[in-house]
Amino acid sequence: MLYKEVQILLTRIITGVSGIALTAFIIMQGGWIYAAFAIILSLLAWHEYAAAFSHAGQSTSYILGFLAVTLFGCCAWFDNSEGLIAGATISVLLVFAEAIFLHDRFAVDQACISIAGIFYVGFCFAHLILLRFIADAVVLTTPVGNMTLGCAFLWIMFLGTWSSDTFAYFIGSFLGKHKLCPTISPKKTIEGFIGGLIGTIVVVTSLGWFLSFPIFLMVALGASIAIVATIGDLAESVIKRYTGVKDSGRIIPGHGGVLDRFDSVMFTAPLVYYFIKFFGLVGV
Repeated sequence: MLYKEVQILLTRIITGVSGIALTAFIIMQGGWIYAAFAIILSLLAWHEYAAAFSHAGQSTSYILGFLAVTLFGCCAWFDNSEGLIAGATISVLLVFAEAIFLHDRFAVDQACISIAGIFYVGFCFAHLILLRFIADAVVLTTPVGNMTLGCAFLWIMFLGTWSSDTFAYFIGSFLGKHKLCPTISPKKTIEGFIGGLIGTIVVVTSLGWFLSFPIFLMVALGASIAIVATIGDLAESVIKRYTGVKDSGRIIPGHGGVLDRFDSVMFTAPLVYYFIKFFGLVGV
């Protein structure tokens, strides 16, 4: 038993380190490489979403979902907001058209599950692309080299989200006594959430100071990331509990599927994107 646990831990560490290195390379490369990678991840996430509901006996509009999620990612890459709205509208119409013409095997509740998944996966991953390329003309000079505003905030988003998960896990493991949401995620505790909140604020504020961003806004952003990351994690937990699956997939050894690893990021990416827009940080 001990050997197996050590093996699992080593697998998680090796996969985690390799994943971080690959992620860092792709983020810094930017361009079509980053956009293509984000779209591929979104398609894998859609497959996992559809597979989870298939496990629960619920069909989804699988092919249409693939096309819609791809379209959302491409529109984000080309910064085509009208195309994004048009694609979303057409997707809804086509899914319900499918419910009409295939009503004997594709019911209204399945159409609603499909639409929810298309928006949940497609829009959230599209914001990963939108965030990376926001204000691409604004270049920041940092101690680790020059980077665009979008690249800098993408790092803040990732590091803040990972900090929230990490601090919440360790503080919860050692000090957790009061359950945060036992019916959805029995292992999450209030103490862990508070630890994640404080840890994320410290990390995001430090990064903001390092990059010369307004400190007060970075404190607010850190707190927001911790809260929204937790909601994103619980959202996927709700889906897994409803569908009766333990992990969304097995594509990442020791870590599960794409949805398992990006559930929090899928919520924090839109948060950071609109935070930048709302507080006018584009012109920093």
